[in-house]
Amino acid sequence: MKLLSRITVGLAAIGSLLVFTWPLFISASVPNQANLAQGLFIALMPLLLVLISVEFASGQIEIKQLAVLGVLIALNAVIRTLGAGTGGIETAFFIIIIGGYALGAGFGFILGACSLLVSALLAGGIGPWLPFQMMAAGLVGIGAAALPHFKNHSARMLALIPYAIVASFGYGALMTMWNWPFLAGSGGSLSYVAGAGVLENLSHFLQYELITGGLLWDLGRALTTCVFLALTAKALLATLERVASRTGVQKI
Repeated sequence: MKLLSRITVGLAAIGSLLVFTWPLFISASVPNQANLAQGLFIALMPLLLVLISVEFASGQIEIKQLAVLGVLIALNAVIRTLGAGTGGIETAFFIIIIGGYALGAGFGFILGACSLLVSALLAGGIGPWLPFQMMAAGLVGIGAAALPHFKNHSARMLALIPYAIVASFGYGALMTMWNWPFLAGSGGSLSYVAGAGVLENLSHFLQYELITGGLLWDLGRALTTCVFLALTAKALLATLERVASRTGVQKI
């Protein structure tokens, strides 16, 4: 059953990536933005329920894990309202990274996706971008779980800080890519070209990222995430590991 859990998390990760990168591989005209977002939101909610159900069935998640997960989701949702990406400030990623690192890929995916959902409900940030934010944040949690695990705090930070930088820029690139076909127009040097090769569309996308200033925004996200990790990782990791040890919580 643990294999089933890993397969489910893997499928969630692959499916999320494909949702963002379809312009590079699918030779089709651009779909309607609202319809695409609505369809993804409808699909994402059952995906989260399926993931949780599989974790229950496999014995990888129990009531204790759900309690820890619920507390972190609520905490992260409130913390995110302090920044929510304003001016490149992102206050949510450090908890997603720490949660995924400490308690596993399934935990990280659910924590990331649900944190952004709850924070959007609290702050009124619901829009066509929300399901994409949820999936991208879930991928951040999955990636954190794949990092090498060390007992020494300095060694942990050598893994977490570089990952935070990569994840911050990766999240920004994914969030730019989902709306790039809609916002870049058509017929220009930055536009998505239906039916073009991967390298051609990727070149257009990278130019679009540079010209629109997305990389500068992502730099702010990377810096704030690294600062929060440096300030909180030691205490939060120790707390999560202590809670996991006392309650029998296992990585999921």
